[in-house]
Amino acid sequence: MMPLLLSTPGEENIIRKVGGNPETKKHLEDMGFVVGGTVTVVSTIGGNLIVKVKESRVAISREMAGKIMI
Repeated sequence: MMPLLLSTPGEENIIRKVGGNPETKKHLEDMGFVVGGTVTVVSTIGGNLIVKVKESRVAISREMAGKIMI
């Protein structure tokens, strides 16, 4: 298991765990980052990530990406 921010761009990954405080966890889950779901890093810009999750592209901070384990 490793944080999403270490993922190779273009590689599809399965979400194993979503960490953080309850508020952060709920926010990430509302955006589609749920255990068992797939996520693909599209690109990284200035340390932030653009990811594809549930057929949508979402920009997340490096800090948030560190809470998503794949």
